[in-house]
Amino acid sequence: MMQKVQKSTWIYLLFSLVLVVIPFVKDERWFLFLLIQIFIFGIFAMSYDLLLGFTGIVSFGHAMFFGIGAYSVGITLERLEPTFFSFLLGIFFAAMAGGIVALIAGVLTLRLKSHYYAMLTLALASLFLVLAEKWRSLTMGNDGFTFKIPELPEGLQDHRNTVIYMFCLLSMILIFFGLRRLTQSPLGKILQAIRENEQRVESLGFRIMPYKVIISVISGVVASFAGVLYAISLRFVDTSVFAIDVTLDALLMTIIGGVGTLVGPIIGAGLIEFAHHYLSELSDVHWIFERWIILFGIVYILAVIFFPFGIVGTIQRSFAKRKQRKQEVTKSKKIAG
Repeated sequence: MMQKVQKSTWIYLLFSLVLVVIPFVKDERWFLFLLIQIFIFGIFAMSYDLLLGFTGIVSFGHAMFFGIGAYSVGITLERLEPTFFSFLLGIFFAAMAGGIVALIAGVLTLRLKSHYYAMLTLALASLFLVLAEKWRSLTMGNDGFTFKIPELPEGLQDHRNTVIYMFCLLSMILIFFGLRRLTQSPLGKILQAIRENEQRVESLGFRIMPYKVIISVISGVVASFAGVLYAISLRFVDTSVFAIDVTLDALLMTIIGGVGTLVGPIIGAGLIEFAHHYLSELSDVHWIFERWIILFGIVYILAVIFFPFGIVGTIQRSFAKRKQRKQEVTKSKKIAG
């Protein structure tokens, strides 16, 4: 088992190395920005997978944490001097605010059935959306606001996009390995047991509520950090970060990539972001591509049909079945011998 874990770790590190090299091979601004968005939404989708894939908690308002992170860093850098200290302060505010809101939502509803939590998160996300629209003195309402990010040293000033790319990539890699370690720990095993059968876990003497609240807070903090990266990549924030579409994107990324896999949401984020970019660009080719969302819906339906457990989940199951067949053949040969 340890050998498998090490092999997969080396594969992930190899892909990470390839992503590190990309800016030095293809440094077009639009391409780097597209990859940055994939890294950001990969982090966001992983935070959603912690709830849905590993604990069985459904959230309809996960964009609430994403928006909290974006506004926290945006307001901090806009109101204070755009220094690295202000940036770190913005990250701290984002993590604290996201964690506190997740804690409140979790304590209020997670002792009930999961759909109560889903509806409360949807209501809270709508509340934050209305608050961002109405509190114009702080958020500028629907118009949003721009802000400056910290200045880089002279030698790196001309490579700002590459620096942001590397920062987002490094963040995604560290968060992926951190969450992977978390889900493989005893805490992660308990969370997966809760997902499968809450009553049985309770019968073993575990209190379910604290575990659900803990993972809810961790998920909220990670999603808030994704919002921070999104805001600094655009240097702009508006009320769209609280939209339900953001949550639906995270849900689609998780389902297409593979629920409960962590690497699946990253792959799902890549597929969806590339689909958004290239399908919308095809509008010049034929009028039907102006309705690219319809084509994207078809792609999603086909993905669900051919990959019912997500891309990564389906591949893992096929490998597991193949291994089981080999073991059965080996046993039958030994018995026959």
